[in-house]
Amino acid sequence: MSVIDRPLVHPERKATRFQPIKAWKHFRKLVADKEDTEQVFHIIEALNGRRNHQRAIDFIASDKGQALMRQNNDIPSMLDDHARWADCGSNTVAQHYIRFMTREGLSAAGLVEESLKWKPADQRPQDQLEWYFERLRDTHDLFHVLTGYGRDALGEGCLLGFSYEQNPNLGVLFICYAGNREMRKQTGTRAPLLEALREGRRLGRAAEKLAQQEVESLMREDIDEARRRLNIGKPEIYRQCLEILESEGHMAEDLMGQEMMQAKAA
Repeated sequence: MSVIDRPLVHPERKATRFQPIKAWKHFRKLVADKEDTEQVFHIIEALNGRRNHQRAIDFIASDKGQALMRQNNDIPSMLDDHARWADCGSNTVAQHYIRFMTREGLSAAGLVEESLKWKPADQRPQDQLEWYFERLRDTHDLFHVLTGYGRDALGEGCLLGFSYEQNPNLGVLFICYAGNREMRKQTGTRAPLLEALREGRRLGRAAEKLAQQEVESLMREDIDEARRRLNIGKPEIYRQCLEILESEGHMAEDLMGQEMMQAKAA
């Protein structure tokens, strides 16, 4: 069934109850194993709510949402088809994305696979809301490339702050601040970690909605022009924090968190 022919909200879809204790338990598991990204999905579900559904519905009903839905693009397949972008110049979003994904050993399909471990496809209501939530998941690594936030633990946390302002979700906000606090607790760093997170939120508020962009044309844009068009500022405090953390000897593997906090996947 085409996305445009799906029901807006499937009768079986229900907004989950607000469960902060459950969220905290899953966060402790994430702290114990930064690679256990399944915990992120549990946290976000535990703190999800009806407002997130309404925001999705509002976008789906918009002219832009309807146009993107009619395209019905398979974003992970599009992003992973590196040959598709062979004619793009070296400073395009596409080529920056390919270099980032190659360097990090990532694929868009891999993020989909992680999300399906949390909730298999046959347990997901096939409605237009699901299309929207999948779009948020599938553009996560594009957020990294466009914002300049790395996949270190601080970078993931700041990107989640950016993402929260773009698509508010209390689960995302919880991970931002709980992770920031945990990082300061573990390192005792003098780096302004909280200020870096606040900067991420500020940049997210100012920028255009990244997940609502047409991916094909965005990938072919010069990245500097795309950042100007989308009003994406530079994460200066984040970069300062990385320099301080490195000078303090804290940029070891325990803080790099190779897949920590992949919250956009929710």
